[in-house]
Amino acid sequence: MDREKAITGDRIFKWMTTGFAFSILIILGLMLFQMAGESWPALKQFGWQFVTGRDWDAVQGHFGALPYLYGSVVSSVLALLLATPLSIGAAIFITEIAPKRLGSLIAPLVELLAAIPSVIYGLWGVLVMAPWLQSTVEPFLIERFGFLPFFQGAPYGVSMLAAVFILMIMVVPIITSITREVLLAVPQSQKEAAIALGATRWETIMMAVLPYGRSGIMGAAILGLGRAVGETMAVTMVIGNAPQISASLLSPAYTMPSVIANEFAEAVSKLHTAALMEIGLMLLVVTLIINALARLLIWGVTKDSSGGAA
Repeated sequence: MDREKAITGDRIFKWMTTGFAFSILIILGLMLFQMAGESWPALKQFGWQFVTGRDWDAVQGHFGALPYLYGSVVSSVLALLLATPLSIGAAIFITEIAPKRLGSLIAPLVELLAAIPSVIYGLWGVLVMAPWLQSTVEPFLIERFGFLPFFQGAPYGVSMLAAVFILMIMVVPIITSITREVLLAVPQSQKEAAIALGATRWETIMMAVLPYGRSGIMGAAILGLGRAVGETMAVTMVIGNAPQISASLLSPAYTMPSVIANEFAEAVSKLHTAALMEIGLMLLVVTLIINALARLLIWGVTKDSSGGAA
């Protein structure tokens, strides 16, 4: 009797946990379905012109999302290009160079940065970083590199450059933390083999550690990209919120999350709400694709590996 009860309990537990797991997928599917339904008026009226159009006029009922798509892509990609080398260097120091006690102290502090609310980053960015950029960095870039289209214009402070810097600061903890886990998954035998062949610590890292974790590091970077694409408050506070496409990083810009945050509460027409919902649908789909790709890359490098040293 006790054996039958135990088997019945195991089955109930199995079906409950299975239901919990699939409920997440059901919720995601409902979100996609609901957002697609809410954005249908904009999808029906504008079609692909919504993605390629630049005009955003709620009064006239003309909506084009290209400036917001441009702002999201440029700010996120540039932030990733700046954050990835810094994150990889920090992860290498924690796992391979720093003493074990020091590394175990630094790692939680780096991860703690990811727990800071984005509005705090935004407040610091608009009160401290943006004025510093306006008075120091942007005039220097205009004076020395003003011949390039990327550094032309007036030093506004709140700009695409400010958004890039704030996103870089926000994604560094994520990329560093995941890269650290990937480097710890490198087999100790692989490092010892490189050292036995006469490799220095630098050569061991470059020839044995980083090549093994290449896919995982790439996945960490893509996860950071997903974080940057979806960031709202911090970027909204420092980017300037101007729906324009400009090659200059000193000009104000706009992103998809920012326009949703700024205009959704004030949308009065059904078409305006549908256009904002379509931007949200685009953002959700892009984020899902980025995160799924990153998870596949990380899983591919860690599924059959043994732990490293630190």
